[in-house]
Amino acid sequence: MIRLDAATVLLQWATGGMLFCWFTTRRRIISVGYGWLLRGVYLCFALGALAAGLSFGSNPIREASSALVAAACLFALIVSIVQKDAGVSGHDAEFDRRSERVAEMTGIERSPETAPVRTGTEFNPVLDLVPAIIGYVGLIAASIDAAADSATGTVVVALLRTLIGAAFIGSISDGMLLGHWYLTQPGLPRKLLNEMVDALAWLWPFEVAALLLPTGMISVWLGTVDDGWGGLLGWMWGTCAITTIVLVMVTKAALKERYYSAVMAATGLLYLAILTAFGTDIVARAVLDQT
Repeated sequence: MIRLDAATVLLQWATGGMLFCWFTTRRRIISVGYGWLLRGVYLCFALGALAAGLSFGSNPIREASSALVAAACLFALIVSIVQKDAGVSGHDAEFDRRSERVAEMTGIERSPETAPVRTGTEFNPVLDLVPAIIGYVGLIAASIDAAADSATGTVVVALLRTLIGAAFIGSISDGMLLGHWYLTQPGLPRKLLNEMVDALAWLWPFEVAALLLPTGMISVWLGTVDDGWGGLLGWMWGTCAITTIVLVMVTKAALKERYYSAVMAATGLLYLAILTAFGTDIVARAVLDQT
């Protein structure tokens, strides 16, 4: 039903990753370096998708989309670097709030000379959304092309699996990277990571449901679809799916703790969840590729 190929998977990763890059940067709280990191990473993924598509069977719309995603990531990265002196409004406001609180508790006022000087126009987070929109156009084309020879109705299933899968793997990837960013920006409000984990929790049932739609993983359990391993991959997929949501729930619980170490514990749990989440998406689609 779906051809699992490197070009589509990499474009999914870049598209979903940039979608949730915008999901975080839109708050204007996280420092500019986080955006630089994600734009650089997903720029490379988009270029990888383009290279894989041109090398192993080209879909013109998907490959054009991959090229444009890479260009949009590069453009946003350059603009962000050029506008770095403007800072991030929410980050500066949070820093000022914390400084005032320290001054109230200690009586030590912050020296005016230590306050950052901001000039120019602040980076617009909408630029992070542009690559995601372009990427979804390419993923729609790839889904339609992959399901072109299938029975009636499978185009819808292919679209659901590809588009939801992009958001799913993008949210878990960005969640893991965001958790690590708290080491760089210790005063970062925990609500950003909570929002990412909540998004992942909301996406999980849609991801699993899309992979259960006929012909889906239920067929592997029933033996009507041969996974080539006597049903082992079907049970492996089920284990990955269940483990992912359990890890997400435990991560949410960890983030309720007040200590800073809770964020690091949550990041470690997301490390594990990224493995099981990719197993949930990739194993199923690789098995169903045979149908």
